[in-house]
Amino acid sequence: MNIIIFGPPGAGKGTQSKFIVKKYNLFQLSTGDLLRNEIKNKSDVGQKIGSIVNAGSLVSDDIVSKLIENAVNKKEYENRIIFDGYPRNIAQAKNLNLLLNKYDQKISLVLKLTVDLETIKKRVSGRTVCSMCGKIYNKFFNPAPIDSECCSIKYLQTRGDDTVDVAIKRYETYEKQTEPVLNYYKNLDLLKEVNGISPIDHIYKEITDIMSVIEG
Repeated sequence: MNIIIFGPPGAGKGTQSKFIVKKYNLFQLSTGDLLRNEIKNKSDVGQKIGSIVNAGSLVSDDIVSKLIENAVNKKEYENRIIFDGYPRNIAQAKNLNLLLNKYDQKISLVLKLTVDLETIKKRVSGRTVCSMCGKIYNKFFNPAPIDSECCSIKYLQTRGDDTVDVAIKRYETYEKQTEPVLNYYKNLDLLKEVNGISPIDHIYKEITDIMSVIEG
């Protein structure tokens, strides 16, 4: 099955996607990861993406669409994708339908992680990554262990776009642009809402319960 997971930046889409990928043997297609890979590779498009992301804005549909199709057309991904962070607007939703139809595929389920702005601000601004082992922490919800040599404060890094101001702008942009998309999938009877403020394991159980019903 192909799945779409919605939620503002910091809602936990990536975390839940990884759990679903492991349980159902799917492939996580994160637009955030695709974009960051381009930035990391320092390509021309990557440099353009970097300036847009750091400003808290969204990358153009054309750029994202090309990155998405590069993944959708792979045979090993056929009907086994969870879309994390895409589509964000009606144009992208319609484009995704065209891409999937082109490769004889479809969407089976659309999940929405519901999280309030105050929680998002703490999740985003408090996020740190250990440069040694890659573990992700949050100073509000899951601080790095004090006695850990690997994850000590000198190794903890924060992404340049993980600020409160950027979090607020992204949240407001998300709310404004995705509401029509959510209504679009709701009208297709594909949308299921999940409480994104619950503990991670509770969110995962709610999602797997929904997927069990879809699988029949």
